[in-house]
Amino acid sequence: MSVEITRLNNGIHVITHHMPHLETAALGIWVKAGARDERAEENGIAHFLEHMAFKGTPKRSARAIAEEIESAGGEINAATGMETTTYYARVLKQDWALALDILADIFTAPELDEEELERERDVILQEIAAAHDQPDDLVFDLAQAASFGGHPLARSILGTQELVGGVTRQQILDWRNRNYWGARIVVAAAGHIDHKAFAAEAERLLGHIEQGVDPQRETPSFLPTCCTAEKPLDQAHIVLSFEAPSYRDPDIYVLQVLSNILGGGMSSRLFQEVREKRGLCYSVFSFGSAYEDAGQVGVYAATSPEHANELLDLTSEVMLSVAQEVTEAEVARAKAQLKASLVMNLESASARADQIARQFLAFGEVPAIATLTAKIEAVTPEQVRALAERLFRHHKPAFSAVGHIGDMAGYDTIARHFA
Repeated sequence: MSVEITRLNNGIHVITHHMPHLETAALGIWVKAGARDERAEENGIAHFLEHMAFKGTPKRSARAIAEEIESAGGEINAATGMETTTYYARVLKQDWALALDILADIFTAPELDEEELERERDVILQEIAAAHDQPDDLVFDLAQAASFGGHPLARSILGTQELVGGVTRQQILDWRNRNYWGARIVVAAAGHIDHKAFAAEAERLLGHIEQGVDPQRETPSFLPTCCTAEKPLDQAHIVLSFEAPSYRDPDIYVLQVLSNILGGGMSSRLFQEVREKRGLCYSVFSFGSAYEDAGQVGVYAATSPEHANELLDLTSEVMLSVAQEVTEAEVARAKAQLKASLVMNLESASARADQIARQFLAFGEVPAIATLTAKIEAVTPEQVRALAERLFRHHKPAFSAVGHIGDMAGYDTIARHFA
């Protein structure tokens, strides 16, 4: 693989993966700053800033940003996460310089016009309201709150109606100036692109950003509790989650295999036992959320209120079964799916650009696919079983639920399955 890395004088790293068989290029600016870098009174500001970046700069109006990229047949967007914010675009191979110019413009010089800010405030308030109306979104926000106590990881990326309703332009600027440093930025591209030319253009457009420092983050503690919301729904949406390794922990590969065996596909234990054999729900899956210094592993399911307690009992039983026995065949299937997912990223410029940027922000390098697949291949059934025992046995889960939950078992009853 032709991954090349250049470090600019201000600490920005420029990374490309040349994919000459493609007629497109995907590129973006990734900054190691997200919702967990907000103070309590700033919750939602990282996401608000991401929205405002598209509302105009001294060089381009909001309409000009959209028209310029779309006139070239390209697309542009952004996303805010707990630990990173991304501004990205996808264009035909000859238009990468235009895309990078637009991305650098909105990243470095958002105007934050007061009138645009008020209009976008209303848009974000509608987005928050929509998330509250989506039980499968709300239950995961509640799962964060049920897992991490008063830590920033416990808060919603979108923020609250109250805080977003009162955020000021100066607060957004202050947060941006405190977090958007060269030392935290990766500019990445994948596709039909020349590294030397791309790095030179990144230097021209972004070389003036101050180097600054890496984030100084408070390490979270996993403090499991119960967070629920009664809503007049036809289903009860449920999340059970446990503390898990961070992405810097060597056990992260064991965790990925464990999550896949538990609920990663149609052959997984949860899908087979809960849906196929019992018909208790339509949707059930496991998840692993890894951060730089913490992690979660858990299960989501949605079922009718009258089946909720049976679902919880069976789900707990299945989770604990992984701590008792794991077969070679299950591990082999999980490994195959994880390795295929890694390799499939090589067939998409957008997926590959995102992959190499996040890998570098996480590890300070871009591991070879062969290195990653070897680490997955090295996972054994006994390691998976031992990790499941360590995570699930004798520990209370964080529990969240949304819907008709009045007849659901209490938290202490649910926790007794495990603790």
